[in-house]
Amino acid sequence: MLDESLLDDPDALARADRRELLRGAAEAGARVRTAVRHATEAGIPDLKPDGRPRSVLIAGPGMAATGVAELLGTLAGTSCPVTRLTPGGVAPAAGALRWELPGWAGPVDLLLIATPDGSEPGLSLLVEQAYRRGCTVAAVAPSNSPVTESIESTHGLFVPMATAPYEVEVPLAASAPGVLWALLTPLLALLDRTGLLAAPSEALQKVADRLDLVAERCGPAIATYSNPAKTLAVELAEALPVIWTEGTSAGPAGRRFTAALAELAGRPSLTAELPEALASHSVLLAGALAAGADPDDFFRDRVEEAQALHARVVLLRDRPIGGLSAAPAARELALGHDTAISELGPEEGTELETLAELIAVTDFAAVYLALASGA
Repeated sequence: MLDESLLDDPDALARADRRELLRGAAEAGARVRTAVRHATEAGIPDLKPDGRPRSVLIAGPGMAATGVAELLGTLAGTSCPVTRLTPGGVAPAAGALRWELPGWAGPVDLLLIATPDGSEPGLSLLVEQAYRRGCTVAAVAPSNSPVTESIESTHGLFVPMATAPYEVEVPLAASAPGVLWALLTPLLALLDRTGLLAAPSEALQKVADRLDLVAERCGPAIATYSNPAKTLAVELAEALPVIWTEGTSAGPAGRRFTAALAELAGRPSLTAELPEALASHSVLLAGALAAGADPDDFFRDRVEEAQALHARVVLLRDRPIGGLSAAPAARELALGHDTAISELGPEEGTELETLAELIAVTDFAAVYLALASGA
C-alpha cells in the first residue's frame, strides 16, 4: 500500500529516505557540474584525437553500465557502434564478474569503463587485456579504487567519479539518480572530443540547468497535485506500469524507468516503443490486467480484500521523427480496454536536454514510489 500522506510531508520523506535516493535525484544538476569539472581536470578538453574510433565498447556492472551504454548509443546515433560488454560469472558480486573483449577489438577501438564500485577484479583484467590489444581505454570510477591503478599502469585516461560525502557510508544502487550522471557526464565530454556526438561544456551546463528545473518542479516540498513525479507515483501505486515510448530520447528513458522501478521500488513493469508496442501489448491489455476485466472488483471489500493488479499505460514522448505520432492510436487502445494512461513529455530543447528531463522526472517518480511504499 502506498502511504500518500508521506508524499506531502517533506520531513517524513527525509526520514524514510535511508538510501539518500531523493537527495541524489535533487542534486543531479550539481552532480553534472562536478563531473564536468572532474573531466576538465583530467584533461579531456585538451585531448586531440587522431580520428574517430571504429567502435566504442562499454564495460561495467549492472544497470549503471547498461544505462550509460544505452544513452551514449542513442546520442551517437549511426556515427559509431556503441556496444556494452555483458559480464559473465557465477554471481553479480564485484569479485565474481568477468568481462571479455570481442575477438575483433584492437587499436582502432575505444574501451570505456563505467563503474560506481571500482573494486571489480574482472575490470582490472579487462583493462590489461585491452592494453595488450592496443585499445584506447578510459574509465570513470571512484578515486583510489583498484581499477584506478590498472588504468594508470596501462597509461589510460581516468576521471574520478563525482560522489557526495554521504555516499561513502551508503551503498550505491546502480539505478540511483546520482550514479547515472556521475558516470555519464565525463564520457559525454570524451565522446564530444572524438566527434561521435555533440556535448560541449556549454551543452552539459544546459543539462545541469534542466535537471535543476526538474528538481524544482518535482522536489519534496512541492505538493502532489502540482508535482508530476509524485502524481505519477500515486497513479502507479497499485498498478502494473506498461511504459510506452515515442521518440529517439524516450526509448532509453523508458528502459531506465523500468530498471529504476525494479531496483529502487521493487516494482515490475514492461516497456516497449511505439508503434510496435500497440501490437506487442494489445493482448495484454485485453486480458485479465485490463481495468475492466473484473466487473466484480467494484464490489470488493476495500478493507479486507487486496486490489487486483491492473495495467496502467505510461506514455513517455519526445518529438516523433517526421512529425508522425502513434500517440492517438495508443490512447485509443488503452482507453478502449478501460486502461488508465499517464503521459509525460519534455519541454523544448536539445536531444540531450529532453533526454535529461525525461530521466529526471521518472527518477523522482521511482524514488517517491519506493519511499511511500516502504521499499
